[in-house]
Amino acid sequence: MRILLSTVLLAALAASPASAAKMQPCTGEAIGKSMTAMGTVDSPAKQAMAKEMASANTEMSKGNMRGACKHYMKAQKMSAK
Repeated sequence: MRILLSTVLLAALAASPASAAKMQPCTGEAIGKSMTAMGTVDSPAKQAMAKEMASANTEMSKGNMRGACKHYMKAQKMSAK
């Protein structure tokens, strides 16, 4: 049992940095580039991602970078699927 748990933990740790490396930093420039790169919204998944990006843009315009980053990270996770 202990070996199984340690194996699962090591596998999770090994997968985390690879997926984290694909994530863009949460800056106004990165959010802007993602907005323009998204292109047409032609599927429900892209529509949900566009909604999160719009929320990120709204929060950023209010000066709430923490809220903007939260929505931006959600959008990035949606695009990774």
